[in-house]
Order: sequence, then structure tokens, then C-alpha cells
Amino acid sequence: MGGTAIVLLAIAKAWLHLSHVTLLPVSFTWMSLGWGLAVGFVITIASFIMYRIWPAYSRSADTYLKLVLSPLLWPDLIWLGLLPGLSEELLFRGVMLSDLGLTSLALVVSSLAFGILHFSGSQQWPYVIWASIVGLILGYSAIATGNLFVPILAHILTNFMSGCLWKLNYIGSQS
Repeated sequence: MGGTAIVLLAIAKAWLHLSHVTLLPVSFTWMSLGWGLAVGFVITIASFIMYRIWPAYSRSADTYLKLVLSPLLWPDLIWLGLLPGLSEELLFRGVMLSDLGLTSLALVVSSLAFGILHFSGSQQWPYVIWASIVGLILGYSAIATGNLFVPILAHILTNFMSGCLWKLNYIGSQS
């Protein structure tokens, strides 16, 4: 997880250097805090619903999350929120979406790239589809608010809450 975050940050930094992208501002306001929390909760609730009603997604999510979360201790879930939330948002919404023009096409391209990042095997397509949808939501929140803080906070919150919920469920199923 840490290695991936470093690679994504390096790609974002190189992209910024080579193309001179103007990033959306990352600015804390009470409004951006509210939007970030709201988007994060909506994604987490939607993911929980998808997990319950789409068996292929729940199997795919379990496989992916078991790989990522099983070795983590509870305090590590803070890093699960922070590292991908910061590095992935900087690359996909901060650099890619901005450089491609903050258009509908840019939103779709950056969201698909974000989804593909979450591909970890041939059985993982439902998880990739869901990650792409989440990318659309996060990207739209960046475009709509003009503030990169919103998708960063939403991503951090979503990863942290989903990680906690999955670990609680996983531990319960082990008993």
C-alpha cells in the first residue's frame, strides 16, 4: 500500500512537471468539509448496498479486500484511508482529470483509469466496475466543487469506513 502510494505520487509529480497542469485548489472550508463527508458516506452506503445485492461484486470485493486488509492491524486502517486517498486523488482527480480538461470525457477517462488500478485478477471485474463508478462520483465532486479537498476527504473516509466494516465482518465470519 505504501509502495503503491509512492509510485502514484511519483507519477503525479512527473506528470505535473512534464505538462504544467494547474491543479484544482485543495482548500479547507466548512462547506468542503460537509461535501467531503457527505460524498464519503454516500459512497460507503452505496458500496454496502452493492455488496448485499450483487453477489459477483461481494465475491470480488472480498477477494480484493482480503488481500489488502487481512495483514493490516486496526491502527493500519488509518493509513489505508490516508495513503490511497491522497495519492490516488492527486493523480486521478488532481492531475489526470485537470490535464484532460475537467470535461465529461476527462471524467470518464480518469474514472476508468482509476477502476483499472483496482484490477487484481480476472475475477475482479465487478470490483473494477465499482471502482470506476466511485471514480465518477469522486471526479464529479471535484468538478462540481472546484476543490480537490472534497474527493480527498471522501476517499479517505470511504476507505477507512469500508476497511473497518470489512474487518468487523471478516473477524465475525472467522469465529
